[in-house]
Amino acid sequence: MGRETPIPRSLAHAYLLEGPNLVALLCINGLALLVGLRFYVADLPAVPTALWPLFADSPTAIFLAMLSLATLVPAVGDRFEAVPVTRPAAYLHTLAFVWLVKTGLWTVVALNLGFGRYFPAPWDYFGIILTHLAFVVEAYLVPHYGGTTRGALAFALLVALANDVLDYGFGFHPPLRYEPGLALPAASVGLTALAVVLAARSLPRASESGY
Repeated sequence: MGRETPIPRSLAHAYLLEGPNLVALLCINGLALLVGLRFYVADLPAVPTALWPLFADSPTAIFLAMLSLATLVPAVGDRFEAVPVTRPAAYLHTLAFVWLVKTGLWTVVALNLGFGRYFPAPWDYFGIILTHLAFVVEAYLVPHYGGTTRGALAFALLVALANDVLDYGFGFHPPLRYEPGLALPAASVGLTALAVVLAARSLPRASESGY
């Protein structure tokens, strides 16, 4: 299993199928989730509770990643081929990949569009960019154990586009130090398309993984 991923399979196996390493990765993600939630709560607008998963982009990406990684538990100490293969898992892995890639790259674009508001503060610019680029790296672990289907890709595209509409049509985008104007919404839609294309290219399809 696995197609286009820059992470060597041996390295992915060491981090994902060794019990202590997988637990450590889940704990790191859990800590990042708490830090991300604290950031959103600190600048909380009047967002309906039901829309929080779409509003809190980074915590949602991390939470999806944790759920995706949790499917590896039955295969710890074994091979990637021992990871349970189901259609719901395909939807989960696809959403996790898309959300990680889109959120990671969106943050880089957003901070550079408002460059003067963030640079050169060590954490506000470099720290946030580096931590969010790690989202993209984590996304490319998923093709080693997860797959996708046409339905999962279509669903991820629709949900991500709904997120764009919520963010820029209703003003529920992540807290920024500047007004997004037209450039950021256009970039966000483009990143949605890119993330889904990358998911389609990187995640094994039904005919390859047996869904």
